[in-house]
Amino acid sequence: MSTGATNRTRPDWAGTLQTYVLVWGLPIAAILVGLFLDVRLRTPIWMTALGLMGTACLLNARRCGRIHCRYTGPFYFGMILPVLIVGVGFMPIGSYGWIILAAVIILGGKLIWWATERAWGKFT
Repeated sequence: MSTGATNRTRPDWAGTLQTYVLVWGLPIAAILVGLFLDVRLRTPIWMTALGLMGTACLLNARRCGRIHCRYTGPFYFGMILPVLIVGVGFMPIGSYGWIILAAVIILGGKLIWWATERAWGKFT
């Protein structure tokens, strides 16, 4: 693995508004819009959005050494499982449960971002 100084020569995808919106903003918007759709559509939309965000985070961590991406990537991948469990009906949670799940996904990612960069800085 390369050093942090070498990694930082490659741009952080969250460093520009355009790439941030494309890579994380659109999936978050899809999650929010998905709240208004039938569960049969919501589930694959959310799973895809989480997969895209998780992949983008891990690639960005490798690309530029962004600290929080090491943790948010696995978090987003991990959130696919509860979405799948709820989406296929193994654990029905109702409309408010879906809203809470969306909040956990979105706010959880933001909390991980804030806490890890506060503790260890922005880049490796």
